[in-house]
Amino acid sequence: MTQSIFITGCSSGIGRFCAEQLHNAGFKVVASCRKAEDVVALQEKGLNCVQMDMNDADSIRIGLAATLALTGGTLDVLFNNAAYGQGGAIEDLPTKALREQFETNLFGLHELTRAVIPVMLAQGTGKIVQNSSVLGLVAMKYRGAYNASKFALEGYTDTLRLELMDTPISVSLIEPGPIESQFRANSLSAIEQFIDIDASRHKDNYQQTLSRLGSKKPTTPFTLGPEAVLKPLLTIMKSANPKPRYYVTKPTYLFGYLRRLVSTRLLDRILTRGD
Repeated sequence: MTQSIFITGCSSGIGRFCAEQLHNAGFKVVASCRKAEDVVALQEKGLNCVQMDMNDADSIRIGLAATLALTGGTLDVLFNNAAYGQGGAIEDLPTKALREQFETNLFGLHELTRAVIPVMLAQGTGKIVQNSSVLGLVAMKYRGAYNASKFALEGYTDTLRLELMDTPISVSLIEPGPIESQFRANSLSAIEQFIDIDASRHKDNYQQTLSRLGSKKPTTPFTLGPEAVLKPLLTIMKSANPKPRYYVTKPTYLFGYLRRLVSTRLLDRILTRGD
């Protein structure tokens, strides 16, 4: 039987690439996008796509109902991919910015995951896959809101895995480092929306950050394409017993290794130099 998968955050980047590739490979894919025009664009390419705003509980409920109507009421895999990165020094972030970061990156994910679990329990099988980040393992400056949301996602997912251990539902984390996507462009918009750069003591650092985020080229030689995330996702889908964690990109392997072996102060110095 053809596996079904629901992927959130498919307007661009990792979500869109995975949705298109899995659709082309014959899987029963349902994608979601926040904007109606992005939904139409994917539908015109032959994909099943529903509108879902991760900041809106009603939108999540309606989008999932539409998804289950397309899959016949069952769902084999949920890939929680929708997220964005709110940049800015913590002291400069209004609480509203932090709240919005968590609404998309954690609270909306929780709303959707809670609704999917009973479906998977009833059918006797299911896989939940969370797209986390290397910044759920280590923190970097000027990414405090995003760091916090991904650290929270890591703890959330570890807990969920423990609580579902006696069920037929598996829970896995994919932890990418830098991936080619619209992530930097979206982060740039988020900084400009919430941060008063000229009034900040971090003004000079912000100018460097804005230059980096505005670059069309990868800012690190370790940046990979979205196919690097598709690979572990496919592995999870095909595995009878998926692993809890899948590292993607060299920085994730490096920092995952370093945080276990070196002191916090040494790791802080390394992370500061690498920023």
